[in-house]
Amino acid sequence: MPVTVGPYGQSQPNCFDRIKMGFMMGFAVGMAAGALFGTFSCLRIGMRGRELMGGVGKTMMQSGGTFGTFMAIGMGIRC
Repeated sequence: MPVTVGPYGQSQPNCFDRIKMGFMMGFAVGMAAGALFGTFSCLRIGMRGRELMGGVGKTMMQSGGTFGTFMAIGMGIRC
């Protein structure tokens, strides 16, 4: 299969690179959303200090991984 070339001579990213890029974009958005919602929920139940940081970090990683996975799946479908 020939390599597709863009208008200025660059080659287009392959399917794996697109999936990887989709995961990274989704992970970043999920981390931001996790920071907002995690901070609010942890403060609401009364966490402070080290416990707060651990709870917010855990929420950020969970939401980042979840949203990143769905974005990667979506990019994989588009390939």
